[in-house]
Amino acid sequence: MRMCVLLLTMFLAPAGAAQRTTPASTSACTTSTPQCTEWVTLGPGPSRSMIYTSHSLDARDERIRRALIMVHGTNRNADHYFATAVAAAFLAGALDDTVVIAPHLIACDDKPDVNEVVWSCGGDSWRSGGASTSHPDLFSFDFADQILRKLADKSVFPNMRAIVVAGHSAGGQFVARYQMSNRVHETLGVAVSYVVANPSSYAWPAATRPTAAGDAEPADAKDGWKSESVHTNFTFGPFEAGQCQAYNRWPFGLENRSSGYTAKTPDAQLKKQLVSRPATYLLGQVDTLPLGGFDSSCGAMAQGPTRRARGEAFVKFVDEALGAKHRAIIVPECGHNDRCVYTTESVLPVIFPK
Repeated sequence: MRMCVLLLTMFLAPAGAAQRTTPASTSACTTSTPQCTEWVTLGPGPSRSMIYTSHSLDARDERIRRALIMVHGTNRNADHYFATAVAAAFLAGALDDTVVIAPHLIACDDKPDVNEVVWSCGGDSWRSGGASTSHPDLFSFDFADQILRKLADKSVFPNMRAIVVAGHSAGGQFVARYQMSNRVHETLGVAVSYVVANPSSYAWPAATRPTAAGDAEPADAKDGWKSESVHTNFTFGPFEAGQCQAYNRWPFGLENRSSGYTAKTPDAQLKKQLVSRPATYLLGQVDTLPLGGFDSSCGAMAQGPTRRARGEAFVKFVDEALGAKHRAIIVPECGHNDRCVYTTESVLPVIFPK
C-alpha cells in the first residue's frame, strides 16, 4: 500500500513536471498546477483567495455528491496538500463524484496576486480565525465559510450530500477551531463533518487541563507509540496559571477573544457548537516526538507533552465532561506526516463518507 501511495503521489507531484492541458469539464483536475486553481471572492470583492480544486465550484455538476476541503500546514503549501487529498480520493475511488479542494492561505512574507488577501502569522493568526493584514475586515475563517456556501449551492451541486473539512498539523489547528466557531454549519442544508489530524494545540473549552500523570506523564507519553489503541488514562484538574499566564487565552482556550472571527461569539455558544458538530481526530501512532514544527510554548505544553497525548486527552475531556460524541483514531505506523495519515485505508471512509 505505501509503495502504491508513493508512486501515485509522485505522479501527482506539484508544479514543474510535464506540461498538462486543462481537463474537460467531465474529468477531475488532479495536478497541483495553475490549471487546477480558481479564485474565491471574499466579502463584496474584489478581495479574493485561491484554491486548488478538482472540479470547478462555478460549473453545474450533477455527479458531485461529496466534497473534501483539505487545509494545509504551517508552510502554506496548498499544492502539496491538494496532491495528498487527490491521492486519497484516487485510493477511495472517489475522484469522479467528489470535489477535492485545497485552499491557499497566504501569510507572512508570501507575495500576493492582485486583490489576493494576506492573512496574519502572529497572535490570532490564520490558524485561528485571525484578521487579514491586507483586508482587516476579513477573517481567515471567512474564507472557509465562503467555500462551504459555494459547495452547498444546489444550483451548482444539486446532489451534494456531504462535506468534510480536514486539515493536518497547523491545518488541524485551523479545522479544530473552525469546527467550534464557524457561523454557517447549521445554515447549509448539507451535512458537514470535521477531520482534525495531529495539531499541536486545541482551544480548550474549560480552564481544566490534563495532569502530568498516567498517559500524560512525559515519559509514558513519549513511549505512547508502542500501542495502536487510543490512550484513555488521563485525569484533569486546575492548571497553575503562574506557570503560564496565557495558557487559557485564545487560541489555547476561550479567554481574551477580543478580536478576530470568534470575538462576538459567547463562550457558551462555542461550547455548544464544539459538542454538537461531528468531529473525528486522527492521531499518528508515532507522532510522539517534538518534530515538524511542534509547539513547545507554555500554552501548548499545558495540554500535554506530545501531539498524540494532547489529542487523546482533549477528546476524552470533551466527550466525558461535555457530552460530545467525538472519536479519536490512532493511524497506525504514521508520524507527523499528512500523506501517511490521509492515505491510510482506515481513514478513507472518514474523509469520503458514503
